[in-house]
Amino acid sequence: MSETTTLTIAAVQERVEAIFRRAGLNAVQAGALARVIVAGERDACKSHGIYRIEGALRTVKAGKVKPDATPELLPQEGSAIVKVNAMGGFANPAFELGLPVLAERARTLGLAALVINDCTHFSALWPEAEGLTDMGLAGLVMCPSYATVAPTGGNKPLLGTNPFAFAWPREGRPPYVFDFATSVAARGEIELHRRAGKPLPEGWAIDASGNPTTDPDAALAGAMLPFGGHKGSAIGTMIELLAGIMIGDLTSPEVLDYLGTTTLAPFHGELIIAFSPEAFAAGRPGNPFDRAEVLFDAILGQGARLPSQRRFAARAKSEVDGITLTAAEMEQLERLHTLGLDAVA
Repeated sequence: MSETTTLTIAAVQERVEAIFRRAGLNAVQAGALARVIVAGERDACKSHGIYRIEGALRTVKAGKVKPDATPELLPQEGSAIVKVNAMGGFANPAFELGLPVLAERARTLGLAALVINDCTHFSALWPEAEGLTDMGLAGLVMCPSYATVAPTGGNKPLLGTNPFAFAWPREGRPPYVFDFATSVAARGEIELHRRAGKPLPEGWAIDASGNPTTDPDAALAGAMLPFGGHKGSAIGTMIELLAGIMIGDLTSPEVLDYLGTTTLAPFHGELIIAFSPEAFAAGRPGNPFDRAEVLFDAILGQGARLPSQRRFAARAKSEVDGITLTAAEMEQLERLHTLGLDAVA
């Protein structure tokens, strides 16, 4: 096999989806998971690409997610709250089911929220955030995780990495999007450092005794730290409240109690809030989208960059040239397809 192989985006989608179908996922689950994984590879987000397949399969094999689940849209006529029960499956197909209803409510009411319950979270939040901008909406997306982050001043895992995303639509251009963990780094980044045998930057984590560490193994056995000290700790706690307790789902400590391990994808809920900029700006001078462009131009004019610019550049390249995978990645895809759930512990 050559050192690298380049495939079209559609071809990678077909291969990843086939792996999930081979492992027993139904078409609804397999298709949605494959789309977010391929989006990660397309955008050069390796920590959220095919690297994540094994974790999903491991969670299925452990019986902590239902591979044949069909999400259910709950009746909430006229309400600003749209609810989808993932029925024990992954969050992604539940989001795809609820998005059109969420968008319609947000356009009608000015804002609306999508609550996803009883789901296994998978991959990044920017696919959901960009799903809102595809509908011409701005939005916030958040969810807890499992307890792997010590609150500022603490020495044991309590909060999740609790990712938080925001997106603003832009006409004829990629949206303004940020998506980040409220920990200093995503847990997947620490795992990638471990696999590569690289030390962590200082300030990322503490060991099981509460001491600072740059050893990825010690960090995974200890706790990550929130970004920005008390600020990240407070935002992480807010997400526990809004996307856990408020929506009647699990908090990060409860997720860890349920799973008993951090090697499986976390089971909890997700909160997506959509805004119609036109509705909020109605009756006020100026077009909100034009005014936003003035702000973005001012940022770029200072030599700064907008978040996700590198990701969008990688996307544009992939759409023309395809996705390039290493020999090891191609071998991994083949092994997972051949062995299915037998490929994972």
